[in-house]
Amino acid sequence: MTGDHILVLDAGTTSTRAMLFTADGTVTASASRALSQFYPRPGWVEHDAQQLWQETLACAREVVGRIGGAASVAAIGIANQRETVVAWNRDTGEPLSRAIVWQDRRTARMCQALRDEGYEALVQQRTGLLLDPYFSATKMRWLLENEPAVAAAARDGTLAFGTVESWLTFRLSKGLHVSDASNASRTLLLPLDGDAPDPGLCALFGVPEQALPRICDNAGALAEADAAWLGRAIPVTGLAGDQQAATIGQACLDPGEVKATYGTGAFVLANMGSTIPRSSHRLLGTVLMQLGGRRTYALEGSVFVAGSLIQWLRDTLGLIDTAAETEDLARSVTSSGEVTIVPALAGLGAPHWNADARGVIAGLSFSSGRAQIVRAALESMAHQTWDLATAFAADGARWANLRIDGGMSANDWMAQDLADMLDLPVERPEFIETTALGAAMLAALGCGWFSDLPAATKAMRGGAALFTPQLDQGQRAERLARWRKALSAA
Repeated sequence: MTGDHILVLDAGTTSTRAMLFTADGTVTASASRALSQFYPRPGWVEHDAQQLWQETLACAREVVGRIGGAASVAAIGIANQRETVVAWNRDTGEPLSRAIVWQDRRTARMCQALRDEGYEALVQQRTGLLLDPYFSATKMRWLLENEPAVAAAARDGTLAFGTVESWLTFRLSKGLHVSDASNASRTLLLPLDGDAPDPGLCALFGVPEQALPRICDNAGALAEADAAWLGRAIPVTGLAGDQQAATIGQACLDPGEVKATYGTGAFVLANMGSTIPRSSHRLLGTVLMQLGGRRTYALEGSVFVAGSLIQWLRDTLGLIDTAAETEDLARSVTSSGEVTIVPALAGLGAPHWNADARGVIAGLSFSSGRAQIVRAALESMAHQTWDLATAFAADGARWANLRIDGGMSANDWMAQDLADMLDLPVERPEFIETTALGAAMLAALGCGWFSDLPAATKAMRGGAALFTPQLDQGQRAERLARWRKALSAA
């Protein structure tokens, strides 16, 4: 296959970007564009699907132009925000409504009604997921019930539903409707042991099967980008949800290896090998990857608010001008002065799963200032992660160490605080954008650059920094007691 670069399209929540990787993991070009966020009502979060496509394409064209054109691109890999739902007309390719973003909570009552009817145990057994607005199926049902254009397309057979990678692949290929197994496993419609959406689950959520994509592997000859977009036809050989891609980028390829990504939210995945995970402590079972039709599974804990808390401090409260300030502010005081933040700005995710929870700032006094509040915000990352570590251990997946990545992980103070509060070694790679790297690894495998994923990770993943615990047990216990007290008020 011609070309010495992998083009990665990384469609996130607040921005989308394109990156070019070489076979040794070097990034030779990158471009990013912001995505508009729409909040029409409290708890609602929407994107313009057309803007997402156009800005992603613009980023791709920009980086490809920097290396002299598409002849230098061997293949395309895509990583994406998961659970976000796009509805479009499969004949015209035009969106039928705004996309409903993974953070959106509008279907909380729908989920509660299904729980009250006793369906959660069945859904968890089949899909590994819980009944929560986070996942895709109730978003699809809401669109069918509330968007006339979506309902009309369902009636005339032109409706297409998909997560973001499915939408981008459809547009790139001008008509191929597929979804990789890792993303499909987040919809509440795909059984963990099934290769297609379950008719019973589709009926439960009122989603027409014919509107759903075909399920495919995470690497291989998956699609082909039309020559009109970048100057020549380019194969799409890697697809993955962002958290699964980051797990691969962190080389968590063996059972028991664990990574945490601190981006808009925080997501912990533990590789469970070929064993379908069954959680008794409100964690999620999910597909980590599917290669050659064979699946590797993961146990996952999802926290809804991480980096978005820092964004809120900056954009809404005006306490900081940039996220980078938080490290110096945290170091400028010896403690948070007993200020504790529960960042339930979009409800609470794992292991609590309370869509109605709201954020709390506890322990304020006249001595509480900007630095204490910012430090408490960073401390909340370790507190939320501690809750997850406890749930993982209770499910028989105790962590020996933790590999971290994502934008927030660049903060050395936060990385050390994680090690201190978890009482575990914390490892951070030199290249923290492991979501894009994982997508590059999958695409490189899919286009034949490497014989297997271990070879890809060995070639493309660099070194790492290590943070070891330094906090005494008494201080750790005191902070956790304050956290539990504040959590009870949320």
